Amino acid sequence: MTAPTLFDQTPARPVPATTAGAGPRRWRVAGLDISLTGTGIATAGGTTRVPTTGRRRDTIAQRNARMRHITDTVLTEIGTVDLACVEGPSHHSVGGSVWDRGGLWWLIVSALCARDIPVAVIPPMSRAKYATGKGNSRKAAVLDAAQRRYGAILPTDDEADALILRAMGLHHLGQPLAEVPDGHRAALAGCQWPDLQAVVR
Repeated sequence: MTAPTLFDQTPARPVPATTAGAGPRRWRVAGLDISLTGTGIATAGGTTRVPTTGRRRDTIAQRNARMRHITDTVLTEIGTVDLACVEGPSHHSVGGSVWDRGGLWWLIVSALCARDIPVAVIPPMSRAKYATGKGNSRKAAVLDAAQRRYGAILPTDDEADALILRAMGLHHLGQPLAEVPDGHRAALAGCQWPDLQAVVR
């Protein structure tokens, strides 16, 4: 894991306490930028990436093993969390491995659901808008914005995307990692959030 990216911030609104008089509950949120070549992961402990490689001539067994490896690593890295924020599929993606990318996305989401971890789906444009204020920002701009706003050392844009996803989940729950302009915050409205009761359990 790289340098921690969780900072003490005053909650934007009251959140349930763990016990009477114990103070605000600190939500455990993970951000996941799912990818065959480099899945980005962000948790309270920092960010990391799961790099893998494949070939067009890989067998079904090899492709399955690759996706299982990514899924198992993701589950190990995030542990037990209150909410997993996953970037939604890019419907404009073209080229090879589209089928495998979709399969990996569902494999990870299904594994999260099997663990009773609530899942939020963040559209790519919403992630970009929250980071930069513009939904069509490129990954390099998101990386730069994430490093400046959160003071994080992020080796890859995959980890930057995961950090933004985690920040959006925490903001949704009333504990933003940092203050963001209103135009950025508006991106939260375009996401698919689980019922709050599923998170507060």
